[in-house]
Amino acid sequence: MHTLQELRSDITSYKTFDDLFFHRGAKGLKAYEEVVQHVSAKLTDVFSGFDQPYMGGKPDNVQQAISKITMSTRQGETISDLLKTIDAPFLKNNLHISHEKSVAHLHCPPLLSGIAAEMIISSLNQSMDSWDQSTAATYVEREMIAWLTKRFGLSETSDGIFSSGGSQSNYMGLLLARDSFCEKHWGCRVQQEGLPAAFKKMKILCSEDAHFTVQKSASQLGLGADSVVTVKTDHKHRLSIYDLQEKLETLRKEGALPFALVGTCGTTDFGSIDPLDKLAEIADANGLWFHADAAFGGALILSRTHAQKLNGIQFADSITVDFHKLFYQPISCGAFLVNDGRSFKHTNYHADYLNPEADEEEGIVNLVNKSVVTTRRFDAFKLFVSLRTVGTDRFCDMIDHTFVVANQSAQLIEKLDHFNVFTTTPELNTVIFRFQPKGAAGKELNELNRSIQQQLFEKGMAAIAKTKVGEDIYLKFTLLNPRTEITDIKAILKNIELLGFNEIKSRRVTQ
Repeated sequence: MHTLQELRSDITSYKTFDDLFFHRGAKGLKAYEEVVQHVSAKLTDVFSGFDQPYMGGKPDNVQQAISKITMSTRQGETISDLLKTIDAPFLKNNLHISHEKSVAHLHCPPLLSGIAAEMIISSLNQSMDSWDQSTAATYVEREMIAWLTKRFGLSETSDGIFSSGGSQSNYMGLLLARDSFCEKHWGCRVQQEGLPAAFKKMKILCSEDAHFTVQKSASQLGLGADSVVTVKTDHKHRLSIYDLQEKLETLRKEGALPFALVGTCGTTDFGSIDPLDKLAEIADANGLWFHADAAFGGALILSRTHAQKLNGIQFADSITVDFHKLFYQPISCGAFLVNDGRSFKHTNYHADYLNPEADEEEGIVNLVNKSVVTTRRFDAFKLFVSLRTVGTDRFCDMIDHTFVVANQSAQLIEKLDHFNVFTTTPELNTVIFRFQPKGAAGKELNELNRSIQQQLFEKGMAAIAKTKVGEDIYLKFTLLNPRTEITDIKAILKNIELLGFNEIKSRRVTQ
């Protein structure tokens, strides 16, 4: 047994940890300043050290470089020494997402305002599940949700919660749709009773180009991926209203129970936007929960020239929107919105230690009641800081500029002799095309385009994506970066042509 005095003596030795944490003490404040200075200097060095989106290298090379780093030390080392160790193998071996020629995925350059907000979030380290862990942050998130629901034109009863992104939000939309339907149709409370016996009759409808998380969510929700019925799309990869009505009629004749309809506002590959207004009408007429996946296209609420493409989204029962795409926030940052806040009863569980029912009676707000996860970061703060410091006018300018560059790029590619563009009028800011020289076709052409995309990346020339249109491999620009100009696109296309013809020449020599 230890006396109280002995315990106090032991605790005093723990002061050796003072320089490991950011706290109000002199050592903590000084240590924080030194860490920030070292990291800032290193990042400045990395970003100014080379003018490529990626310094180059194949996966095996990068893996070998990382495997040589010892993952831990017994006594610890200074942050300065660690930064030197990871400089080449990690910091400089990363994708430089802010580079003008990094145009591969829905992966945006982060705003400085978002990075500054990240520093504050990480330092304060709020947990957004209960009020006593987040205090003022709870109300900031609520105000941001209110701002969003108003911009989307939702009802006065609307509500929402910040999420990790589109996958989580799409899952939540289908979770609420499932439980709401089961309660209305069978009087079954899925939270307590589980799925009803006839759950295999339940069907979700979405376009064949909808995000894969529709099927993934269905499988995680116990309905199975087979519960998802895909609807054909038109020549612009938008959901076909005619085929949707045909599918609904067929399902009812088969005795199935369609309960949810997913409309996509910005498909991952084509940036296509389904006819949301018509989908809303059909959903209402057929008693379907209408979920709008606007993870990509939700930023159109801030566009001057393309906002009308969101017409109908205000009637959605639930909406997915991401801020780590066209809102330029550091990953991760998204939101899930509902037109009727009462639907969150299907996610509400009470734990005595965290969010007891008595808290609600006292007016205490615990946001965990609306979330499928418990611990959450204060990601709403990033959007708040950016909206305040950047302003909605400049957001409009940035977003609309990317559409201008996308249209310029598509029209440019159409005029080039050895290229084929999927559409000259992209709906959002993705451009689908392929290098297609005369004489190349079929498997050879697919392999050629796949090789070009890999070479561009491995040589550090550009980061672009590849996808499939039918059975054919196409290349893709995803033009999220408002600093990317048509001159950058011209340079990438020139390299594509150079690599393509070199590849053809090389193959002919080896044959």
